[in-house]
Amino acid sequence: MCRTVDLHRAVLAKNDENALALRGYLGDRGTAAVNLLSSPGSGKTALLEQLLARAVAGGIPAAAVTADLATENDATRLARSGAPVRQILTDGLCHLEAGMLRRRLEGWLPEGTRLLFVENVGNLVCPASYDLGETLRIALASVTEGEDKPVKYPTAFGLAHLVVITKTDIADAVGFDREAFLGGVRQVNPGVPVLETSARTGRGVDALLAHVLRCAAGEEAHVPVLARQHERHLHGHDHPPAEGHTHADGHVRPGVRGPAR
Repeated sequence: MCRTVDLHRAVLAKNDENALALRGYLGDRGTAAVNLLSSPGSGKTALLEQLLARAVAGGIPAAAVTADLATENDATRLARSGAPVRQILTDGLCHLEAGMLRRRLEGWLPEGTRLLFVENVGNLVCPASYDLGETLRIALASVTEGEDKPVKYPTAFGLAHLVVITKTDIADAVGFDREAFLGGVRQVNPGVPVLETSARTGRGVDALLAHVLRCAAGEEAHVPVLARQHERHLHGHDHPPAEGHTHADGHVRPGVRGPAR
């Protein structure tokens, strides 16, 4: 008898196990992980550098892990903020996995770290399917990428707890249609908060950091409709949002809403 094995499901199931363990590891340390997803060139690194610098200036213990296929350029750049930073080289893999992140953190993550920013590989496809044990998942898009980004990548934006628009200082110059973009966001993820930012002018950076800190303190993050739909389809019922965590594959699994320490 032949048996067909869905390797993709098997890989995701293993990642789910690792993510659950990582979530417990971070929760025990009082650390909230923030998973940043975007296309290459979205301005994610520039914005993260500003977030880290503000956290350091405000006495908030923050650290960052950044992932790329090659080079340590982003880690070098982010380290200018004064925050502890570590690079993960994926050697061609288009996304981070929970096991990879856990191995990189062990023996390195400073005690007392309140916020751990995880800059995922620049890609809106593969990373959307992998939970990293995060407290907060943020999908970013720049004004230069087109208004239809959310509907072109419905999983990445549909499972986000927060959507961030970057490079708003050049929105007029590139003809960015803000209302069309927001309409696309509402289509794939009704009710998700949207913040508009510019790393160059500083617009929205403080508001973004404040949002992250509220979630780290235990404030309930937005629960995407897409996650609830997946849960109903798989199990025939909903988990109450306040008692679950939005999993990367669309599940809502028991977990922390964010360390309250």
